[in-house]
Amino acid sequence: MIKDNLNEILEKIAKSAVKSGRKTEEITLVAVTKTVGIEQIKEITGLGVKNVGENRVQSALSKYQALSIDTGITWHMIGHLQSNKAKKAAEIFNFIQSIDSLELAKEVDKQAHKLNKHIKCLVELKVSEEPSKFGIIDNNIKELLDNLSGLGNLVFCGLMSMAPYFDDPQKARPYFSKTKKTLDDIKHLLKAPYSGAPVLSMGMSNDFESAIEEGATMVRIGTAIFK
Repeated sequence: MIKDNLNEILEKIAKSAVKSGRKTEEITLVAVTKTVGIEQIKEITGLGVKNVGENRVQSALSKYQALSIDTGITWHMIGHLQSNKAKKAAEIFNFIQSIDSLELAKEVDKQAHKLNKHIKCLVELKVSEEPSKFGIIDNNIKELLDNLSGLGNLVFCGLMSMAPYFDDPQKARPYFSKTKKTLDDIKHLLKAPYSGAPVLSMGMSNDFESAIEEGATMVRIGTAIFK
């Protein structure tokens, strides 16, 4: 079932990539595993999806420990991260998508430095007024990025955002296009050691096709894979 679901998703990713004038290889699929166990993670990574996303540090820890023998997995933190969880987060994750303050960035950098580890990061952009959504407003992003230049163990790669849920995914497009425009405005501030294409993480199971068509380079999909 997971294999069939994955193949269907990959076909949709390919079609949406073509619509946006890009190649399928330019889109990274992160399998969101917050609701599934070790065996399902093994299955999806065995099918070639090596980017795994978790929402909470504590629930990620047991999975990370059980699967640490598979060094091919890139672990993504995609949920809200509190500064007091930065130590464990730095141990587990290779990629933190939810940096939303200078305080958090400094704490993650400090913990990564202790581990002699470089962690890729995205700044989370707040595009919705929903109280359940986190992130930094676009007016403050440039100031944040300017202050991040001295953090030697964090590698800032781009932006992440989470649009509100709509039954009609087309309604999410304005939120995606806002994120893309913000990235275009700040991408010159992404400094070395990162030298790749800017990362734009947006789109989930219900709206990832629209997100890709609006410029996403990374999508976070759980339900559609593991349903």
